[in-house]
Amino acid sequence: MAQQSVIPPLSRLLGAALVLLAAVLPPAANAHDVPISYLELERGGDRIYGTLTVHADMLAAELGFDEARDMVDSGVLDAQDSPVRPFLAAGLRLTGAADQPLALASDGYTIVGEGADMKLRFHALGPPPAALHLAVALFAQVPDHQTFVTIREGGAIVQQFMLSADTPPQVNYAGTAAGAWAVAGTFIPSGAWHVLIGPDHVLFVIGLILLGGSVRRLALIVTAFTLGHSVTLALAATGTLSPPEWLVEPLIALTIVVVGADNLLRKQADRDLRPWFAVLFGLIHGFGFAFVLRDFGLPPGNLAVSLLAFNLGVEIGQLAIVVPVALALAAIRRRDARLAMWIARGGSLAVVAAGLYWFVDRVLSMGSV
Repeated sequence: MAQQSVIPPLSRLLGAALVLLAAVLPPAANAHDVPISYLELERGGDRIYGTLTVHADMLAAELGFDEARDMVDSGVLDAQDSPVRPFLAAGLRLTGAADQPLALASDGYTIVGEGADMKLRFHALGPPPAALHLAVALFAQVPDHQTFVTIREGGAIVQQFMLSADTPPQVNYAGTAAGAWAVAGTFIPSGAWHVLIGPDHVLFVIGLILLGGSVRRLALIVTAFTLGHSVTLALAATGTLSPPEWLVEPLIALTIVVVGADNLLRKQADRDLRPWFAVLFGLIHGFGFAFVLRDFGLPPGNLAVSLLAFNLGVEIGQLAIVVPVALALAAIRRRDARLAMWIARGGSLAVVAAGLYWFVDRVLSMGSV
């Protein structure tokens, strides 16, 4: 009985709220006040099929007609040399391997929404590439025009995103073995390159190996760092745990300071903490790697492959640093142990100084954000 006494007042309140909103809000704007087109791509076994839904009046203006009805009545859309094909070719850029553009063929059109919209059907000539790059530049004369893209494979939605003339191209990888290889071919170099051009990651790794050690000890340090950053990279990339960049970047700088300071303060008989530093601080560096992946964009259909490939690239980048530096230090240590000690101490001082500089710089940058 209590529920029956509560529901009617709630219904009346909801009705009153809707009436009030209708009274104070302006009349609903036509959906086309927001210049959005809708592109659907379907990866088939032998080709890519597409449907582009656009506002009819916008298409008419693009093709030189005053109104959509004039465009339809003229029969130009049904002509063998229909201007739809060059319109699609100019506004949609689909490319495959070696940036080779895919030619588009028109498959006709359908008028929908009582003539307000038009669906332009087309297909891409040639087999679908393993990595499909898509750029959109439709309706250049319409400010802020955007295109909502849906990509399907096997009838299932695999990717959705917004594109405009001002946004960079997006990549869709096929859910096949060829697609997985294409993902690996993209993300392995990306992981390696990020390590090699990231001075903070480079100095952290160098700081860990400046004091040298056996091959087994150095391998343990590298493996520990790999384990640490792999865990947090996966957590951040999947959205499970993603701390803000303003927190992570100063912490990365502090890890460099700690590693360099440990090199300077540690006595010969002290326990070697470098493997522990590598795994624990690797957790922090993993979040830093994730920022690169966030900007790079992970393919939803190949998430596991892209993570593994990026991690493999990071390991390749690490080895490109560790192997030559470790070999050079070992050679110097065999010839002149005293010189090797001074190099280790001088290098550690440089590591600490660089880490402190980055820490202060990044903390100050936080205040200006």
